[in-house]
Amino acid sequence: MSEPGLVARILGRAAYEFSMMQPLIPTYIHLIASALFPIYTGAHASLSRPSSAAKPATKKHGKRKRVAAAAESDDEGDEEEQQMEGLSPSDAIIMPVLAGITLTGLYFLIKWMKDPALLNKILNGYFALFGVFSVSRLVTDVLDIGHSIIFPRRYALGGALYNVNGKEKKATPVAGDTKDKAAITSPLPGFLSRIPLPEGFRTLLWMDRQMPHNKWTLRMYLHRVFAGKVKIGPHGLIGFLSAVAAVAYFNLVGKPWYLTNLMGFGFSYGALQLMSPTTFGTGSLILAGLFFYDIYMVFYTPMMVTVAKSLDVPIKLVFPRPQPANAPADALPSQAMLGLGDVVLPGIMIGLALRYDLYLFYLRQQKRTPAKDDEAEKVEKPKYHSWAGRWSDHFWTHSLMGRPLFSISQHSKPEAPFTFPKTYFKASLVGYVLGMLTTLGVMHVWGHAQPALLYLVPGVVGSLWLTALVRGEFGQMWNFSEAVEEEDVASKEKTNGEEKEAGKEKDKSERSSFFSMSDKKAQEREARMKKALDKHISVDSESDNEHIANGDAKVKEVAGHRSDREVFSFSIEAPWQLNHPRSIPQRQEASSVAEANGHDESEASPLEKDKPNWAPTEIEASALEPAGKRVRLK
Repeated sequence: MSEPGLVARILGRAAYEFSMMQPLIPTYIHLIASALFPIYTGAHASLSRPSSAAKPATKKHGKRKRVAAAAESDDEGDEEEQQMEGLSPSDAIIMPVLAGITLTGLYFLIKWMKDPALLNKILNGYFALFGVFSVSRLVTDVLDIGHSIIFPRRYALGGALYNVNGKEKKATPVAGDTKDKAAITSPLPGFLSRIPLPEGFRTLLWMDRQMPHNKWTLRMYLHRVFAGKVKIGPHGLIGFLSAVAAVAYFNLVGKPWYLTNLMGFGFSYGALQLMSPTTFGTGSLILAGLFFYDIYMVFYTPMMVTVAKSLDVPIKLVFPRPQPANAPADALPSQAMLGLGDVVLPGIMIGLALRYDLYLFYLRQQKRTPAKDDEAEKVEKPKYHSWAGRWSDHFWTHSLMGRPLFSISQHSKPEAPFTFPKTYFKASLVGYVLGMLTTLGVMHVWGHAQPALLYLVPGVVGSLWLTALVRGEFGQMWNFSEAVEEEDVASKEKTNGEEKEAGKEKDKSERSSFFSMSDKKAQEREARMKKALDKHISVDSESDNEHIANGDAKVKEVAGHRSDREVFSFSIEAPWQLNHPRSIPQRQEASSVAEANGHDESEASPLEKDKPNWAPTEIEASALEPAGKRVRLK
């Protein structure tokens, strides 16, 4: 009998390895899905207005108009424009060096301590604070998405597109086959709106629809020190309590794999909204540097594997897997591990690809007017629409294949987009999945831990540049930069003393390192932090003149109404208007009593003017019920 050929031997070996891998396939599917979850959600959460879209118009409103505008924007789902921390080409050298120093220090510390229990407690306490905020943000956003699926802003029914108005409590047909279509009073979307609902239950559902927008306002004021407010809604409160409970259980009771993954999801989700390579060239350089770092630390030193197995902190994703056949009965449960760096580092490149897709989407909608006599070419940028909650609108208005469930007429008013082409994002996800499958296959065949970035970096970076080359957009992708918007923001925040010095700088697109300790980088971080905090917190000035000139308007806006004698106050404002207290007479009642008694409300006696604020006026006193006569008992 002749020996099998080369192809037959390769196929036979592949079949054997597949049979050996078969019990681990559910674990590997779990691992890949868990790695894709924070990448997909974090990349979409990082979306903001690109430079190819028009800036929102700034309108000045009075106090009442601002409140009305804020109430109207609740259903719109407007998002706050966020600024990400940009990376520079020098970080391609700094990041691997710092990672190597940190890993080496942890390795020798573990060897010196012999028992890493104390080190685990210190690191878990350090990660606990960040875990509360990151997990709270993740849970809150997941609840918001789940709520938007049940209560979308738009849905299709009977060939018509309905726009839901939460204030008027009805859905109005706005596009498609709107002939003979009446408004729908049910709060449920699509085919669910045909379910008959009792009046009380329908009202309850309309109230639940507005629930995420009904946020309680906590205000606190300390004279000359602090004035701040925080808005928290039901989803935010549930997210915060869930995060506190998860972190407390993880640190005080036990460390199950699902809580480790929950905290890992939160860290990855937040990191993908914090960091950006700003350009594809910078991102490719950084991943290339970490590519060689990962290879060296896994293949040539025991540091990476030792630290990953010794530290029981949420810096990795863990997955239970079946025990080997020859494992003893009392053996510890076997687990597969994936470091958060293998999720976040390729993830920032994938997130950049998604934001580049959004940039191209608005760039192709721009209208250009040719240049005329000594006039530059005019570019009309399209209006930007927030993408928060668009996924649920797309779910209720399109089929699974992406076909609209309503007819689109050329004469109808254009609707806000439901989605946008994600060519580069999908290409990078395919490259990531192929790299992960290669990692798992090689690890299973060779029986040794593999540096995941060895396969993930070529998969993600190669898929992006190859897609740009095939589409003929290589040069446009190379020149793309997210630093443009940050330059515009920085130019607005320059002070008079900095303008002369800033005018000497010629290259505004050059980015400083993420780890830079220079004064310029410190000022950028301070300005970004100040801008974020000023939305909620204002520090009162030390000087009265300075307070009146600079901070008075801001403090009043943040802290609300207070008298000049107030030292400290704390208040909780409900999202709805409360009934007037019965113990306090209303102004209309007092004025009617004053008119009946012949008093003029505009005229006050000198004694009334000198009374303190807490003392009742004569008009208010006369409006109160008389106390009656005292009776002396014998």
